[in-house]
Order: sequence, then C-alpha cells, then structure tokens
Amino acid sequence: MTLPLMEPEVDGPLLEAWAKAVDEGPFSSLCFGERMAFDNPEVITLLGACAAWTKRVQLKTTVIVAQLHNPVMLAKSLATADMLSQGRLSVGLGVGGRTEDYLAVGADPATRKQADLAERVAIMKRVWAGEKVVDTLKPIGPPPYRKGGPELLAGAQGPKAIRAAAQWADGISGFSFDLNIDTASDSVEQVRAAWSEAGRPEPKLTTAFWFALGDDGRVQLQRHLRHYFNWIEADALEAMLPTVGFSGSLSELKSLLKQFEDIGLHEVQLIPTSEDIAQVHQIAELIS
Repeated sequence: MTLPLMEPEVDGPLLEAWAKAVDEGPFSSLCFGERMAFDNPEVITLLGACAAWTKRVQLKTTVIVAQLHNPVMLAKSLATADMLSQGRLSVGLGVGGRTEDYLAVGADPATRKQADLAERVAIMKRVWAGEKVVDTLKPIGPPPYRKGGPELLAGAQGPKAIRAAAQWADGISGFSFDLNIDTASDSVEQVRAAWSEAGRPEPKLTTAFWFALGDDGRVQLQRHLRHYFNWIEADALEAMLPTVGFSGSLSELKSLLKQFEDIGLHEVQLIPTSEDIAQVHQIAELIS
C-alpha cells in the first residue's frame, strides 16, 4: 500500500495513521515515491518517520530520483533509514520523468541518463561497503543494517533501460498505466532475460497502479490525476484519463491482482487516489 502523499493537504497525523494501519494489516510494503516541484512531503525525512511509526512492514521508495541528490549524502541518509528500520528498507531508484524536478534543485537535466544513475549507485554501494570515496579521516557511516546496503529496485521501462538496470539493481520497480496484463507479462520476460544475460540472481518483480473503489471511483481517480499530472498538457491529460488506473469493486480488484500474480510478479503496490483511510481497511480485509 502506498501512502497518499500526492493528495493535497496531507499532514503528519494522517500519514502516521495510514502507516500504522498498513503495518497492522496484511500488506508486505509501505510505499511512497518522490517528486520535488510539487506539494508532497520530502521522502528522506518521511523514511525516518515511517521507521518510527512501523515495526513490521517493509519501507519502499518508488522511486527516488538519484540525480536530485548528492550520492554520498543519499547513501548516508538511506543507510540511516535502513539502520532505524532494522533492515526493512527497499529503495527504488530512477532518473525521473520531469525536467522541472531537476531545475528545482539546481541539478543538470543532462544527467537524466541511465549511465549517470549507474555511476551514482556505484558510489553509494562503495559508501555502504565502508570504502573511502572522498578524502576524509574515516569512511562515511553509519553502516546499513543489511550488509552491502538495502535492496535496490530500478524504476526502468523499456529494453535499453532494463538491460542497464540489470547491471546494478536487485529487481524492477515497475508501473502499469492501463493495467494491460499482456504488456506486463512481456515486461516480466524482458526483465528476467536481462538479469539472466547479466548473470544476476532472479530479479524482484514489482508493479504499481492507481486505484479507486466504488461506483464513483473513476471520478475520484480522475480528480486525483488532474492534480498529480500538473505538467501534462490539458488535452493530452483528458484523453488518457478514461483508461489510466483501476476503478471498480473489491471483487474486480481481487481478480486483477490475481492476474498480476499469475504472470509472476512478486508484489503489486496500490496507489490511493484519496486520503480516506477506509480504503486501507477494505483492502486489508480483501487480502486477508
């Protein structure tokens, strides 16, 4: 279950209540992503809070845009979150899809490349291994709870990006816009083939999609996406709204989740389009 970070006017008590409800339920992960030029909470600070609010559930970023951060500082921050959560951290990393996020922090949009991401990951792994990556008296700590650092998933789409990710990632932090199972199945096979060619262990396979429950779910979902997709031209956005994400009943959602499970995905991350915590309890009951 993903926190409702991209809803307007979320606050600390709301996020804490969601985090605890997810932790107490049958969910495998508590997820949240990153945007910079938007009104969502900052992801690293939130990781620390979620580590304190929860005891069981895995904490998963989906995704952090590595080029918006200094890689040494990001490695230190994530190692701290891994230590605080006692190894429950899983990190999705990607290049991001919005130039404005790069400009907001003074990052060079020209670095929005898979090769640059791989270079930053290599620096982070050296920090987590206790190597000196800069001229300091001691290596940079703290050491992560998990030896070698937290699980890393790549926010990669397309054959070229997937092959690049296979060199450094433990798996894929995927996304499904139109919930096409055939497309998702093809992507699963691409990822498995890329990891096999790279001589890597079996990859962790995840995907995510927006959801809304009930008869007015599509209205709710479209309201949310009009807020979230604030960088997309209005006509293009309206054209995609009828087919993006899931809206429907719990039984229909259960059937969809089973289809994703059948093609070999290890995890589906549900992204809420409302801050109503009743959704967490409804889906917890469904999963149970």
